[in-house]
Amino acid sequence: MTNDLVLGRGQENPENIVLSGLKDFSNRLVGSSKMIKIAMGLVSLVLLASCATMSQVSLAARSDLAPTGKLRAAINFGNPILAGRDPTTGEPRGVSVDLSRELARRLGVPVQFVTYDAAGKVVEGLKSGAWDVAYVAIDPARAVDISYTAPYVVIEGAYLVPQGSSIRNNAEVDREGVRVAVGAGSAYDLFLSRNLKHAKVVRAPTSPAVTDMFVAQKLEVAAGVKQQLEADARRIPGLRLLEGRFMVINQAMGTPRGREAGAKYLRAFVEEMKASGFVAQALERYRVEGASVAPRAPVE
Repeated sequence: MTNDLVLGRGQENPENIVLSGLKDFSNRLVGSSKMIKIAMGLVSLVLLASCATMSQVSLAARSDLAPTGKLRAAINFGNPILAGRDPTTGEPRGVSVDLSRELARRLGVPVQFVTYDAAGKVVEGLKSGAWDVAYVAIDPARAVDISYTAPYVVIEGAYLVPQGSSIRNNAEVDREGVRVAVGAGSAYDLFLSRNLKHAKVVRAPTSPAVTDMFVAQKLEVAAGVKQQLEADARRIPGLRLLEGRFMVINQAMGTPRGREAGAKYLRAFVEEMKASGFVAQALERYRVEGASVAPRAPVE
């Protein structure tokens, strides 16, 4: 009796089915192995190219941003929006502190905080090579020595006056006989020194000292970070904030000029920190008011 008679017509021999299945599985296995090898090869090439590029950028950036083996970050306690001290530990904290730690982590180096109580002193520190990155307002006078990123935070500048002052709005500040207190070397000092035509600028040693000097010397106006002046108005009776703002301060990261690889790295870093929500989360974490995340900017 033939197999056809036993199995019936239209039915396949089990041996043939098994053999056919094994052959098909073998072909697929060989094909899959080849595909896997090809895919792994392509992935390896991509990873190698990526690592090579990252290594080149990182080495150049690390050399520029951490020439001493540490990232020396200038932290200005004179601007409460950017930094302050932890009330318990006394350690630096704030948006600029968090950005410094994240940058150091990416560069693979420790961070060293170089602290100041005024923006002007931060700029002075550049002359002695005290820091590698800083957080300062963009200003053409500073741009001679500092390579800036695009801004990461936008801050408002405001005026504070005595309650009984005849000055009712920002436009009335610039007139004869008006003395405006500012922090020496601050963004407000630089801006107002260029733009006030009639009023006189009077400089306090630091921005936090502006209001106290303004009150003690019975000056007509105090200029500064809106948030700081609002706090001062709550602290000292008889003062009022003029409505609106007289300037917008674009706060950026900066590094000494001549460190081109580092400056390029910083520009990309800042844009990523804005886009990822890192800056917004830091502002929220420290309950910062009177500041907003700057718009994204193109990266080279």
